[in-house]
Amino acid sequence: MKNKGKYYLTTAIAYASGKPHIGNTYEIVLADAIARYRRLEGYDVFFMTGTDEHGQKVELKAKAEGITPKQYVDRVAGEVKRIWDLMNTSYDKFIRTTDEDHVKSVQHIFKKLYDQGDIYKGAYEGWYCVPCESFFTESQLVDGKCPDCGRPVTKAKEEAYFFKMSKYQDRLMQYIEDHPKFIQPEARKREMVNNFLKPGLQDLCVSRSSFTWGIPVDFDPKHVVYVWMDALNNYITGIGYDGENSSDKYKYLWPADLHLIGKDILRFHTIYWPIFLMAMGEPLPKQVFGHPWMLMNNDKMSKSKGNLIYADEMVERFGVDAVRYFMLHEMPFASDGNITYATFMARYNSDLANTLGNLVNRTLSMQQKYFGPVLQEQGEVASLDQELVDLSLSTAKTVNEAMVDLHIADALEAVIELSRRCNKYIDETMPWALAKDESQKARLGSVMYNLLEAIRFIGTLLGAYLPDSAKAILDHLNVAEENRGLESLESFGLLKAGEEIGEPVALFQRVDEKKILAEIEARDEAAAKAKEAAAKAEAAKSAGSKPGAETKASAAAEAEPAKEQITIDDFAKVELKVGEILECKKVEKSKKLLCSQVKIGSEVRQIVSGIAKWYSPEEMVGKKVIVVTNLAPAKLAGTLSEGMILCAEDAEGNVCLLSPEKDFPAGSIVS
Repeated sequence: MKNKGKYYLTTAIAYASGKPHIGNTYEIVLADAIARYRRLEGYDVFFMTGTDEHGQKVELKAKAEGITPKQYVDRVAGEVKRIWDLMNTSYDKFIRTTDEDHVKSVQHIFKKLYDQGDIYKGAYEGWYCVPCESFFTESQLVDGKCPDCGRPVTKAKEEAYFFKMSKYQDRLMQYIEDHPKFIQPEARKREMVNNFLKPGLQDLCVSRSSFTWGIPVDFDPKHVVYVWMDALNNYITGIGYDGENSSDKYKYLWPADLHLIGKDILRFHTIYWPIFLMAMGEPLPKQVFGHPWMLMNNDKMSKSKGNLIYADEMVERFGVDAVRYFMLHEMPFASDGNITYATFMARYNSDLANTLGNLVNRTLSMQQKYFGPVLQEQGEVASLDQELVDLSLSTAKTVNEAMVDLHIADALEAVIELSRRCNKYIDETMPWALAKDESQKARLGSVMYNLLEAIRFIGTLLGAYLPDSAKAILDHLNVAEENRGLESLESFGLLKAGEEIGEPVALFQRVDEKKILAEIEARDEAAAKAKEAAAKAEAAKSAGSKPGAETKASAAAEAEPAKEQITIDDFAKVELKVGEILECKKVEKSKKLLCSQVKIGSEVRQIVSGIAKWYSPEEMVGKKVIVVTNLAPAKLAGTLSEGMILCAEDAEGNVCLLSPEKDFPAGSIVS
């Protein structure tokens, strides 16, 4: 196979905040399909993925669990890698932003940009979204919330370093104009230009000093590098970038041929990242593709909504290639895709079991029945045969054209369409009828040859998408390794008469949709009951009540006998402040718990309270409450609670919130 040169492909590195769901997993599978296809074309592919492990969110999650941030990210990175490996993804490197060489390179980059005047020291005052690790101005907020995720933001004021973004704005605009394929899809490019570049770029805060879990600025250690400036540089540090001392690998691979990322982080990759590279004097990546989201029941997946599906659960039930197939086939080029168990199984049965699996199994079975393992001559090609030959050859071209533009779903559909045509060819030629007439034996041999050769095309093309199934097909056809590249599809007739093929193989068995849906419903009901029981136990623990007691979390507890006397020093350990409830909603799977976003001075905390019986979420919004602010974080019904809202309870069990008599500002100390 001719070497077509290098192809460097990356995914966004997964944020190490928890186990990736199937929507997160889509990106690595998509990238893998592209990487495998480029290898089939003859490219020298280097495919990198990994984990983004710094930031305030990780620090808070680790604190809530009582472990160090490094212990936390070690666990999560291991889980991410396990899922990536389970999905049979062929990455060449898994980078972690806690890797020592990455840390040192980021420090060198920060110092270089500071020394040349692109980074300066100042003070930051504005809005910060902890989950997105992003800063926003007042004008960028949507209804006072994060424009990216819609969650509450906190007011932040701290000493920080800034990057002069406006210095490179015109240069980036010109680059985008000169390179129309740089940002894909086209709609995403218009969004970046119209929403961010044309209004003008503000200087970007590139360090934090209010927390410590990050890469220290080596010449000013009380600062850590802003997580996005840290994470984005992985694309070059992972292949050996070190300024003038960069490795030969870096010089060979960079610039990247493709950065594959989710559409929600396009701004960081098409504005911040190119500008950082311009400032470093490095070439820009050739293309950034912002893929759409995989939705669950047409809703974005999130833990708070309880609508997550995990890839390993799907694989355990349906197999790796079936899950890969659905991900790749059901995701449009520029709009969001959707997954439910029902749609998954319908697609599985129609395309994989009835079409592809049935084709391969019955063709190999007929070959063994009529001729044993020995391939027959192709013989004379009738018009009906020529249609199959032509479609096989054109399918290879159709797939290639689709892959050039990253229309992966269209490419995969073309392969399945060839499988459908093969099944139709069987119905048209009726091998079982030919087998009854001895004079038609040569014709029967020709029909079987055409089918098996068309299946070779299918197996070769599927190598990028369903690698295990593709290998099984080509192994059963005894196709040599050197004949499994796309060059082998330039002509129809690679299989040779007289060669032997393997026994029939069942790639995909039909599944009982009703039975599996019933099992899933029963599982979810059991899980919901278990969560509710766990919520009661955690609420009891958090409120300090006796095990088994009916509790109202966050201080709305059952009346108990008088407690042991305490001293003024004991009471002084409890920090009480006035809080204002900005947002409130019910906790999924719980009838008793409300989850409130509570403003306390300049920060916003999430607090779970067992008061849904007495207050609706709408009633809670806008209330001033008394909050215990130094209570250790705990999880109630799987939802993090960062404090306790105080309530009073009468003898009959009625509960009311404790509020300041006068309208004191949020953050006022209660003493």
